[in-house]
Amino acid sequence: MTAQQLRDNRLRIGREIIAAREARGMTQHQLAESVGMVQPNIARIESGKYSVGIDILSQIAEALGCEFSLQKQA
Repeated sequence: MTAQQLRDNRLRIGREIIAAREARGMTQHQLAESVGMVQPNIARIESGKYSVGIDILSQIAEALGCEFSLQKQA
């Protein structure tokens, strides 16, 4: 996987987190509190500037009431 593909994946994941968070009326601060992080880290994840592990992604998905999936979108 190229560096560009990795960046694209981070951006896609960030956009999905933003959409789910906003659909639930949550702020970045509220999401951060629910997963034991600070708001600036949530902002970095959402902007694709921070590579996050599967454990944190799972916690974020749970906090947002979503399922975590590794399926590639078409």
